[in-house]
Amino acid sequence: MDVIMPQLGETVAEGVVTKWHKKVGDAVKADEMLFDVETDKVSTEIPAPVDGIIAEILVQEGVTAKVGASLAVIRESGAAASPGTPEASTPAPPAASTTATREPAEPVVAAAPASRFAPAAAGERLSPVVRRLVAEHQLNPSHITGTGRDGRITREDVEKFIARRGADSAAMAKTEAQLPYITEQTRKPLNSIRKRTGEHLSRSWSTVPHVLQAVEVDYLRVEQARNVAGAGWKAREGFTLSYLPFIARAVSVALAKFPLLNASLDHDDLLLHRRINIGIAVDLNFDGLIVPVIKDVPNKSLPQIAREINDLAQRARANRLRPDELSGGTYTLSNSGVFGTLITAPIINQPQVAIMSTDGVKKKPVVIETDAGDSIAIRPVGVLAQTFDHRAVDGAYSAAFLREVKTVLETRDWVQALNA
Repeated sequence: MDVIMPQLGETVAEGVVTKWHKKVGDAVKADEMLFDVETDKVSTEIPAPVDGIIAEILVQEGVTAKVGASLAVIRESGAAASPGTPEASTPAPPAASTTATREPAEPVVAAAPASRFAPAAAGERLSPVVRRLVAEHQLNPSHITGTGRDGRITREDVEKFIARRGADSAAMAKTEAQLPYITEQTRKPLNSIRKRTGEHLSRSWSTVPHVLQAVEVDYLRVEQARNVAGAGWKAREGFTLSYLPFIARAVSVALAKFPLLNASLDHDDLLLHRRINIGIAVDLNFDGLIVPVIKDVPNKSLPQIAREINDLAQRARANRLRPDELSGGTYTLSNSGVFGTLITAPIINQPQVAIMSTDGVKKKPVVIETDAGDSIAIRPVGVLAQTFDHRAVDGAYSAAFLREVKTVLETRDWVQALNA
């Protein structure tokens, strides 16, 4: 069967094959790591789809192929080759000698050459992200203990090694001469994720009429639920219960009432999506960002949403997301609030028609209106800012949606929701 370039993100059109873990003639098991691919959204390992023998490799390392292009051929286990054919006696030749009956992959573009600092030893199995970190910090991989599958070095292994080295002043003194020295005009090339993300967002910014609207939200009820359940949640789940899952739940409720924002533009048509799949922008430790997708959010409880957000974020930073977890998004949340931002105007993730920034929550004096009169109280307040495509909806529709999100966050019994 053909091994094809997977769709690693809603708008990803191509990817760079950065490493093959098998060669022609090698046996491979289903779900065994077959090759590494890097796109503008992610650098990840792709497993073999079936058991079998690598019969052909059609796209070599360092070249770019379109999504859906054939990269290799696996002769499945149990599929006997015809007598007298080359496959019956010897492994298939490499892609350069394949016959004209097979269409080659899309014309390819050579990837940038590997850094002179990157390891080049035979048998080295480093993912693109790990290879880049090793190159940037001029590390020797043989000094790093791998904790991944089959002893492979993971991103976390490299980061822990760098942190330990930074904490150890003696070790730092020994290696200081090897660290990159930043002068007034030090040149740092953009990595492929930044370049391709930039291209995608530049197209979005130049072709979509962006409009920003924002509302302030009183997070008192959310904060009460976090205070009631927070300590037990952290002890049980191993991570802090943040505001983000509450916001994702509220957004899913509002999108069901305002379906024109749970949509994509296809030329002159607005495609309304039945499923509400929310993408969560995840920062890759300042190396770029990626947007894994939580599918069918209305069908999940608040605790499920919280667990899935944490799981996707952790695996995104560890380069362990599956291809299907990066596609199918219908609306996106960008969470800058962890850094205490006041308001952010995010760029729409085309072909979606809207995106929301969740900004920082701080205690502020708020006027409380009651039948008995007005009073001032200290409340946790934050801004939710939505950028929408003016071709899809007008300001009144977007404002009504934001009001619904605000109402859900301010009035729902979130303590009960956490116990659901």
